[in-house]
Amino acid sequence: MFFRQVLYRDLGCASYIFGGGNGAVVVDPRWDIDIYLEIARSERQKIKHVIDTHDHADHVSGRLRLVAATGAQSHRPDPGGEFSDGIVAGDEIAVGPLRVRAIATPGHRPEHLAFAVSDLSRSEEPWMLLTGDSLLVGDIARPDLASEASEGARALHSSLQSLLGLGDHVEVWPAHVGGSLCGGAGLSGKTSSTIGFERLNDPLLMMGQEQFVSSLTASLPPRPPNIGRVVALNRRRQHADPDEFELLRGRELGAVLESGATVLDSRLPDQFDAGHLAGAINLPVIAPGVGTRAGWALDPEQRIVIVALDVVEAEQMASSLQAVGFWFLAGYGLADSESWRSAGLPVAEAGSWNLDQLEDGLRRDSVELVDVRELDEWTTGHVPGSHHVPLNRLRDVGAVRLPENGRTTAVACAAGIRAAFAASLFRRAGRRDVVRVAGGGVPDLGARGLELELGLT
Repeated sequence: MFFRQVLYRDLGCASYIFGGGNGAVVVDPRWDIDIYLEIARSERQKIKHVIDTHDHADHVSGRLRLVAATGAQSHRPDPGGEFSDGIVAGDEIAVGPLRVRAIATPGHRPEHLAFAVSDLSRSEEPWMLLTGDSLLVGDIARPDLASEASEGARALHSSLQSLLGLGDHVEVWPAHVGGSLCGGAGLSGKTSSTIGFERLNDPLLMMGQEQFVSSLTASLPPRPPNIGRVVALNRRRQHADPDEFELLRGRELGAVLESGATVLDSRLPDQFDAGHLAGAINLPVIAPGVGTRAGWALDPEQRIVIVALDVVEAEQMASSLQAVGFWFLAGYGLADSESWRSAGLPVAEAGSWNLDQLEDGLRRDSVELVDVRELDEWTTGHVPGSHHVPLNRLRDVGAVRLPENGRTTAVACAAGIRAAFAASLFRRAGRRDVVRVAGGGVPDLGARGLELELGLT
């Protein structure tokens, strides 16, 4: 047999392609399917089955795309018998010497399945367990994305007990790794484990049901705002790709902007600051979590124009957006301030501060500091009197009330990329005199002798 794990670091997703004989199975494919086609070609295998463990809420599955490209058989969890390609607990899929058995694991979502994989040339016992969003490495999937949190947690506790019964030797291969929205703070960057190791080292797996429910639901992060749209796309019956997006120049670009489209500039912050379309949002395509950040701050129903350095960068940003349900792409423009000005399009510039400037402003009490880090980062140390505006508040950034006192608004995070994103959103909402903090962030201020408070104060 062959077995490959495919990681999509931008969203913390893991998917799998494996097979034997002359057939392959893909489980939880990501939106960009080219990598599975390449692996199948290199292994001289035909993709025969494509499976989703559940209706994903954080990314659009590539299952229907891959089925359309290969003619493979589609399988989706379907306890209610709604779909012609449904699969239910107890069903088995055979490819060469491999047997893939579906196991009911509700909790993260009601329809969730895990898949036990056996290599019959060696043993009938399961060798690997594709856990989807149930048992993760170092953590348990969050239970609140499809049902009331306590209800989901109780179902998840029962599901995990059935998985633990498979045996300590069974390998654990999850659908998410560190960086995903579908787990908690304990989610490891390690991409696999075993049932035995997790049993011994995850305290949640040692708990009775009520303690498990209480612990798992005690500090759930905010629900991403576009999960309904993503789930709806994943429950489609027929394959349909977003419309092709085209290069927009001059008047074409101007007409789209006048229609109210949102401009998303994928360049680095320094390039953006030097000259960008007025009102544009800066979200560098090279930054980690591009899709996640777009999902928090932007409306997927709004038309979007991508600005990029070149076609490759524009296509990369488009794929990242489409993977989280942003399908209304009006086109893309190539970054060129001079051509924009020649076409009569409004061009703006922006500024940044380094840590020396931020320190000076804080010591002189001449700055309003906006800290856009997440809550767990904020509680480990923040500047007294600063404003906490994490990513989940940025979609309605216009409602964030900051003092209008003539002082500069400095936006900071831990390193600088999130600050650039948030600063551009504040400017777009009409906040004047906004600078991003570059080359570091709030955690660096303690070493400069500035007091940092702990906790939620």
